[in-house]
Amino acid sequence: MSDNDYQPAKVWTEKKDAGGTWGSINRPTAGPRSDVALPTGKHPLQLYSMGTPNGQKVTIMLEELLALNVNDAEYDAHLIRIGEGDQFKSGFVDINPNSKIPALLDVTTTPATRVFESGAILLYLAEKFGHFLPKDPAGRTETLNWLFWLQGSAPYLGGGFGHFYAYAPVKIEYAIDRFTMEAKRQLDVLDRQLAGHRYIAGEDYTIADIAIWPWYGALVRGMVYDAAEFLDAGAYQNVQRWADEIAQRPAVKRGRIVNRTFGDPSEQLHERHDASDFDLKTEDKQAK
Repeated sequence: MSDNDYQPAKVWTEKKDAGGTWGSINRPTAGPRSDVALPTGKHPLQLYSMGTPNGQKVTIMLEELLALNVNDAEYDAHLIRIGEGDQFKSGFVDINPNSKIPALLDVTTTPATRVFESGAILLYLAEKFGHFLPKDPAGRTETLNWLFWLQGSAPYLGGGFGHFYAYAPVKIEYAIDRFTMEAKRQLDVLDRQLAGHRYIAGEDYTIADIAIWPWYGALVRGMVYDAAEFLDAGAYQNVQRWADEIAQRPAVKRGRIVNRTFGDPSEQLHERHDASDFDLKTEDKQAK
């Protein structure tokens, strides 16, 4: 049966032989699939994640806080291999019942505080430590406008455009056209905003930039989906300017490689348990 002949069944049933990158992992049910405890480290914050754009948001935020000498933001970054189903183990599900990375455990509270959803983690850390979220009501509101914009928009970029353009086992013209249209519209939204502002929410670097850069900054710089040319990313000059400036921040350079398991091996730090782990990574790169 061709796509043009497809008609939805009266009641949907799962196809056990679904193909694609995530075909063997996704299921229509939630909850743990195995009983496995999570590892714990020595630092106040325990992060369970992988270096996807959503994971990078949090490690960049933590590295930015540490760059400001916020020592209580020290963290252990434990790798959750989502391609192998680590997110469905009971220990992880206890922290995030939605089985998505990243998930954070703040062990300085009694009981420990779980925080899941990347936007919620950024907001939690900004409020806890008092950085990267303006204190004046207007600036705070504008920053949160863009944080929530990202949380609502990124699924169209990742699960929509990224999936059908880069990962789907079958190239479906309608789906690619539909989500390319939306990805370009979102880039235009950002480009217009950045035409009059240095950063996303104004003249100050905030959690809005930290949230949006791993998705849209990386997209226009050709770092995700290998789609910069396809999307004519060079047309969004204000986004390009902003993306390049953020990319040069030392904390961003560190944060984007934490829990990363793909790409150039020199840009992979599978787990981070001490600041010296970056130095060891640099020494290893220079030795090669």
